[in-house]
Amino acid sequence: MKGFAQSVGRPGAPLHAAAHSHHPWPDVTFGAQEAAWEDAARLLDRKWDRVFGEVIPAAQAHVARVLNLPDPASIAFGPNTHSFVLRILSCFPPARPVRVLTTSSEFHSFSRQIARLEEEGLVDITRVATEPFDSFNARFAEAATCGDYDLVFFSQVFFDSGFRVRALEAIVHAVHDPKTFIVIDGYHGFMAVPTDLRAVADRAFYLAGGYKYAMAGEGVCFLHCPPEYGIRPRDTGWYAGFSALEKSGRGVPYARDGSRFMGATFDVSGIYRFNAVQDWVQQKNRSVTDMLEHVRRIERRFLTELDRQHAPICRSDLLVPDEEQRGRFLAFRTEDAGRITAVLAAQNIIVDYRGDRLRIGFGIYHNEEDALRLARALTSVRG
Repeated sequence: MKGFAQSVGRPGAPLHAAAHSHHPWPDVTFGAQEAAWEDAARLLDRKWDRVFGEVIPAAQAHVARVLNLPDPASIAFGPNTHSFVLRILSCFPPARPVRVLTTSSEFHSFSRQIARLEEEGLVDITRVATEPFDSFNARFAEAATCGDYDLVFFSQVFFDSGFRVRALEAIVHAVHDPKTFIVIDGYHGFMAVPTDLRAVADRAFYLAGGYKYAMAGEGVCFLHCPPEYGIRPRDTGWYAGFSALEKSGRGVPYARDGSRFMGATFDVSGIYRFNAVQDWVQQKNRSVTDMLEHVRRIERRFLTELDRQHAPICRSDLLVPDEEQRGRFLAFRTEDAGRITAVLAAQNIIVDYRGDRLRIGFGIYHNEEDALRLARALTSVRG
């Protein structure tokens, strides 16, 4: 647990096996939080010059490096992904319902909002079932090809199963209308699985954040914005025109780069933390591929031990048994998901569940002993 002494390394800390839900902060984030405070206290109003001149460009460069994007300036930052969803929706003409193609397994930041708009007749939604997973890529690409949509929105890794969409390029290229917005929700993909967006960078938005696998906590989300899509969102804030604040003129000016999708004032300390974690990961020479392989070793050890135990779940309960088709957490289908979570919590072990899906996520702060402890603790959960 080196590098996490201030969180999971503390005496009495829980065995935290929910890295997919809330990731512990590495120790380097403490100094980053202090730096954000010191800049605010020392620079006062001038802190914005540092934030926009140094802190945000450094974060943009990190995101572009991880995703292999050609232009770091295509990245906009915000406090949450929901704000970006609203800004994207504000780009469409108000005269008719927005035609949306999506899936049955999107996270609440999108699915709740779009369902509420559907109640009012403001959107017309086509939802493609994610299961069976073996045919999802083909079925969703076919729907994208055949339909007439304003917005195509899908996750890179589904939060309720861990299924990973490997056919990002094929799905993006299946959308023939160049005016259609394509949004990939990468919250369970960014820093979790290797992701190369260069081939679709000029066509698809990519939405993610630092709360999970990027290890930076809340308040630091981002949107990659392809050029010429959403030039003037109606939902806008002063950050979107920051470069034009001191210029006179009529109308509402927008930046031409990704910052056109930025909103208004938010706590930027998360971006400081994000930069600190990315710098630390680079110093340790840990790539996304390396970190994923570490987690895979822990998962394999856990599943092997689970095979030996009389536990309420087993390998055959995995929704996505093939690790090549899986993100960075394990999802088991079981009607006892809630009870298992509660019993483990009483033993100071944290996992979580969504309906009948028990989710277990390991991180780089885990070792094989942690996997063994969790597998053996599961034997205490009796039917």
